[in-house]
Amino acid sequence: MSNPVIETLRADQALVVVRASRLDDPVALCHALAAGGIRTVELTYTTPGLTDLISQVSARAEDIVIGAGTVVNADQARAALAAGARFLVTPGLPPEAAEIVAEGHAAGAAVVLGALTPTEVLTATALGADAVKIFPARSVGPRYFSDLRGPFPEVALIPSGGVDEDNAAEFLRAGAVAVTAGTSVVQPADVDEARWEQITTNAARFRAALR
Repeated sequence: MSNPVIETLRADQALVVVRASRLDDPVALCHALAAGGIRTVELTYTTPGLTDLISQVSARAEDIVIGAGTVVNADQARAALAAGARFLVTPGLPPEAAEIVAEGHAAGAAVVLGALTPTEVLTATALGADAVKIFPARSVGPRYFSDLRGPFPEVALIPSGGVDEDNAAEFLRAGAVAVTAGTSVVQPADVDEARWEQITTNAARFRAALR
């Protein structure tokens, strides 16, 4: 049975990864994204204080599916899950990938392992990934997803890196179950200046481009 997080992604077809040097109000940011139609949000370990940020969102924004990204070891996985993360995302296949999957599944969370090549996709699925993030998607393009559908018709593939409103729909048509928005929706300057209405507008525009 598919994890509920993956079902939400299949329904919404979009999530957003937030990369910022600081994040003073993660709850306001997440509400701004949800107002624009994106309710699955990945905060990453490249932002200081990640576990506290996840805890704030988990406690005060029940409409948000919050997750942790750039997870590279089991300790990070456990800390993010304890803070309330509902999914984990790795940038590739780290040495502790099996442990990350085990920790995530023990907590009822979804695990999205990063990959690029067919061999890596096969490894990620063998390790029990609920979905596979193809990164960097910009380097391979939508046609690559069509090629991957041949040997991996049942794998939930999610492109990340260089996906924007101009190409997002192409990735979905090529077989991706959802697409990952980044700075095209959440600009670091907008976060720094608390321009929540702009972020809502960006999210709504991105969602509209998927149709």
